[in-house]
Amino acid sequence: MNLRGTRLAFSASLLTVAAALSAPALAQDAAQNGAEDQAAEAPGDTKEIIVTGSLIARPNNTAVSPIVSVGETALKETGQVNLQDALNQFPSFTTAGNANTGGQGTGGRASVNLHGLGTNRNLVLLDGKRLPLSDINGNVDINILPESIMGGVDIITGGASAIYGSDAISGVVNFKTQRAFDGVRIDVQNSISDRGDAYKFNGSLAFGSSFAEDRGHVMAAFSYAHQDQVNGSTRDFFFDKTPSSFIGNGTFVPSATNAPDAAVVSAVFSGYGISNLPANFQLLNLGFNNDGTLFTQTGARNYKGPNGSNGYLIVGNNVRMPVGQQIDFANGLKRKTAFVKADYDLAPGLTAYGQFMYVDLSVKTASGGSLTQFGSLTTIPVTNPFIPQDLRTILASRPNPNAPFTWNGRYVGVPYKNWDENYVVQQYMAGLKGDITSGWSFDLYASYDQSVHDQQLNDAVVKSRVQTLLNAADGGRSLCTGGFNIFGDANARSLSQACVDYITKTAFSKEKLSQTQAQLQVNGKLFDLGAGPAQIAFVAGYRRNSYNYIPDSDLRAQNIESVIASQPASGRISVKEFAAQVDVPLIADKPFIEEFGIGGAIRYSDYSVTGGVTSYEVDARWKPVEPLLFRGSYQRAVRAPNIGELFSPQQGNQLVIGTPPSALGDPCDIRSTARTGANGAKVAELCVAQGIPQAAISSYTFPTTATGQLVSGNTNLTAERADTYNFGFVLNSPFQSGLLSDFTLSVDYYNIAVKNVISTVPGLTVLSKCFNLDGSNPSYDKTNLYCGLLSRDNSGQLVNVATPFLNLGSVKTDGVEAQVNWTVPSPILRGDSGRLFVNAAVGWLHKYKLQLIPGAAELDYTGISNGAAGVSSLPPRATPKWKSVTSFGYRSDATTLGLRWRYQSAMKDTTSVLTPATAQVGVGAYALWDMFGTVRVNKSIEFRAGVNNLFDRGLPFVASSQNGTDVALYDPIGRSFYLGARVNF
Repeated sequence: MNLRGTRLAFSASLLTVAAALSAPALAQDAAQNGAEDQAAEAPGDTKEIIVTGSLIARPNNTAVSPIVSVGETALKETGQVNLQDALNQFPSFTTAGNANTGGQGTGGRASVNLHGLGTNRNLVLLDGKRLPLSDINGNVDINILPESIMGGVDIITGGASAIYGSDAISGVVNFKTQRAFDGVRIDVQNSISDRGDAYKFNGSLAFGSSFAEDRGHVMAAFSYAHQDQVNGSTRDFFFDKTPSSFIGNGTFVPSATNAPDAAVVSAVFSGYGISNLPANFQLLNLGFNNDGTLFTQTGARNYKGPNGSNGYLIVGNNVRMPVGQQIDFANGLKRKTAFVKADYDLAPGLTAYGQFMYVDLSVKTASGGSLTQFGSLTTIPVTNPFIPQDLRTILASRPNPNAPFTWNGRYVGVPYKNWDENYVVQQYMAGLKGDITSGWSFDLYASYDQSVHDQQLNDAVVKSRVQTLLNAADGGRSLCTGGFNIFGDANARSLSQACVDYITKTAFSKEKLSQTQAQLQVNGKLFDLGAGPAQIAFVAGYRRNSYNYIPDSDLRAQNIESVIASQPASGRISVKEFAAQVDVPLIADKPFIEEFGIGGAIRYSDYSVTGGVTSYEVDARWKPVEPLLFRGSYQRAVRAPNIGELFSPQQGNQLVIGTPPSALGDPCDIRSTARTGANGAKVAELCVAQGIPQAAISSYTFPTTATGQLVSGNTNLTAERADTYNFGFVLNSPFQSGLLSDFTLSVDYYNIAVKNVISTVPGLTVLSKCFNLDGSNPSYDKTNLYCGLLSRDNSGQLVNVATPFLNLGSVKTDGVEAQVNWTVPSPILRGDSGRLFVNAAVGWLHKYKLQLIPGAAELDYTGISNGAAGVSSLPPRATPKWKSVTSFGYRSDATTLGLRWRYQSAMKDTTSVLTPATAQVGVGAYALWDMFGTVRVNKSIEFRAGVNNLFDRGLPFVASSQNGTDVALYDPIGRSFYLGARVNF
């Protein structure tokens, strides 16, 4: 079957459908039922609000915290297989992990990040209860949530630690399952890009039924989702991105302390007719042509290989292999889910309930060919039979001619290294809820969940086996067919399957997380001052989390090429919590005081490792007239360190530093602005003091765009503390008819200041501060705190940047978020239900400032693009001053048709903060247009379709990103189409 042809035909057929993406509608919780009805007019909104930022159901369901609701229909109309891709389009969210992040074994986990404060500073819930954790740092992988059960999402965009517990510093994201129903529901959706790739499929079957004369209800849902991986070679943008000096030809790396004789090197190249060699040519890497001759990698002198094909490119007159052509910028995914929930009325006022969730999730990530990087480098003895004659001549001119030599290369004869990540997640929950007496109720539940992550690294090149073949007198022929010849691209690609099997393995690692929790909540009414009953809620809870990680033995020993070592890890933490909340309506139904009330909450959390912490909250609401509500709150929020921040041993990952001078790179690199600037001589002295040989400092270059980063836990950490303020208003139209009769507006100001921040120091910041690029080390002292975090090998190459978890300074952010919903009767299509609509969400960021050390100056990251940031880094990958999503069009009971506009303002590059004197180009304003449509044939059948990125907007250049852009934040796929259908029986 020609699948690609089938998908292209599917793509073409979608062009005949007037359809596409709608903005998930925004519903601000209002203070009256009429406001809820107006919100329901927005596409996809639901009237049921589960999360209100309160343990108490206030009068008229009034919310003091700003709440955004996204309905089930809106989630479907985004055309996304993954929930986080729909949510990341809202101003409240900063893009974190999604299908376009991961690689190097990080699993492509999907996560959410409110206000750019980190994925572990917002709480993710399902129906108000905690979800299974996905990693050692306490993040929840949104990939485990099947869209088939989603009834909508509520987002609290302010702190909520006193109400919901630790981790809710920046807010809460609560996914709501569908309400009980009777019948069968089938939902399917396909999507594809107009280039015929990036195929996605999502299908689900759900059924619900009541039983025992409606005393019991059960709902079950089963789903399957699939998305294809997409390689950088399919998009022209990545053709020249991440130009690496690790090339398939292989290169000889001279030692500065055992360098060949310059005259001999010159004579060899004179024999090729080459006389204009670069400066310090005897210290430059020499590559191997297929005919046995040599070439200088710098300057490309005598290079006879391909340029612009077969993975090679001459960049800046240097021979490179762009990694952008090799990586999968979109990960492959397969997900199977089963979800069952049921309840049964044991007696009047007493209900038992239960829930079960099972997820089998597989993610495929790939990061290109293996290369000779990280750990002890392999060396080649002069007795190796494959050494070209001209190289033998040069080796013999060294002071120690018999010494083995170092080589750099990319294993082009071996398949790209790739990871198969399998997650099996199970959650079991049982509870009992009911009435205690008149006005008093309880809800008691317990749950257990477990996540098992099996990580399989395929085609991993084992250093020790490579070294065995290199050392063999016969070049390894006696160990595998043909032996191991790295000299020249043709030889490297001709590696026999026997030799591939000999030097590679499948590395298996496993991590397991478990969570046990129990909670009792009691709600009751206290007294009535004439404005409504005062209410109180008490909560007592217990939670225990455990973690265990066992890496492959070769991964642990740093015996795998181009993958940083990871060590075994385990830990356990538990917490006992007690909370109370009170709400007191004070005045109602008075002139200019339709409603006025106050409330407060307090929570004490006793952690097994770090001890007790207290969070609290006070709030007030005032409705001077029926359509207008003012609200505000103050909260002291607390986040205790998680298992990873406390117990993690050194875990390795990649730190993208880029290639100077267009990026920071290694400041010791002769191309860096640190070396070419006014203080270049002092920088060079510091580089030598760190371990770069004196003989090499004048020609030192760092060969690639990334180095190692070591992250480790710290049991001396103390809890973070945040002060959060929210003030705003909700206005519902006071008019009963006319153009403004269906109009709602909400505006909220937020201010969040986190002190004692638990974080790693950003790796690029370590480099900038060590080498005084921001004035932090004016004496260029090698004992500087940040310089002590750098490690170099014997040749001076930057091997690792240590970034342990520390209690740093602070992070402060504040801004305004506004939502507008407006509908009017259609002047053209005057059906009973036909209306024109405009929905908009707008976010304005006033400031985002980060203080790395208490007492240090604050760094202003407002309006900054930080493409090298991790999924939970501080600062985040982007902090635009303006971000908005707007949809407008026509809808009726049977049809919806409209357009959507997504906008993000221009940003400066992160170098404008780290190295302001040599700041790189920023990112311009970015906007996408989408189109959407739905058709309801009858009560049982509905079709939806859409075009995302309608005008095929290309990727912007992001200077701070290794790949020249940010595929998590910007659309790397281009124009794409989706078509879906739902059938109810």
